[in-house]
Amino acid sequence: MSDRFETGMTVRRKILGDAHVDRAEAAKTAFDEPFQTLITEGAWGTVWASDGISDRERSMLTLALLAALGNFEEIPMHIRATARTGASKQDVLEAFQHVAIYAGVPRANHALKLAKQTYDEMEKE
Repeated sequence: MSDRFETGMTVRRKILGDAHVDRAEAAKTAFDEPFQTLITEGAWGTVWASDGISDRERSMLTLALLAALGNFEEIPMHIRATARTGASKQDVLEAFQHVAIYAGVPRANHALKLAKQTYDEMEKE
């Protein structure tokens, strides 16, 4: 494995938690292993590993981009990650308000619905 992959796995575990990464790794197959390597090196080993902005800021940006682009299936995972990134509920609300203005109310509304559901689940756990 490359140094960037190892860095990516370390950062991925820090942000998403060991349980999530362990489940994802257990589900990995020969078919999707190249893709998993790509995102581990690119997203986690490069973008998330950068010290250019804080994990809190990166979390807010990620959630806003996911919502703005309609990539809703990733939002619960990144809401859960806020417990480790330091992004507060207020931070997430602010990010989704930006989405409403710059990318559309329906996308922000759906993202907020998913965030509320996920926060409720997290509080029950």
